[in-house]
Amino acid sequence: MQGKSFSERVVELALTIPKGRVSTYGDLARAAGGTPITAQSITSILSKAEQNGVKGIPWHRIIYSDGRVWFNEESKEERVRLYKKEKIEINVHGKVVDFDSIRF
Repeated sequence: MQGKSFSERVVELALTIPKGRVSTYGDLARAAGGTPITAQSITSILSKAEQNGVKGIPWHRIIYSDGRVWFNEESKEERVRLYKKEKIEINVHGKVVDFDSIRF
């Protein structure tokens, strides 16, 4: 990944998160060579990449550092379906069960 921009590295890393595993915004930022503050830019970077034609970004596999998943009314049903399909269990508090063991 040498010679690529931070944003390009973030996109490449996000696309490598395997099915049934999760990563955090901070994990992606650090792995791409960023700092903790750059974790705040991950959603924006991935949104721009998607708008520019990048397909298959596994949004549901990118979660908060405390294991919480992000839901909104538009995406909740689809995300829950994807979690079930990938055998990622979400508890009643909206957190990934066994977060540490499936963290990528």
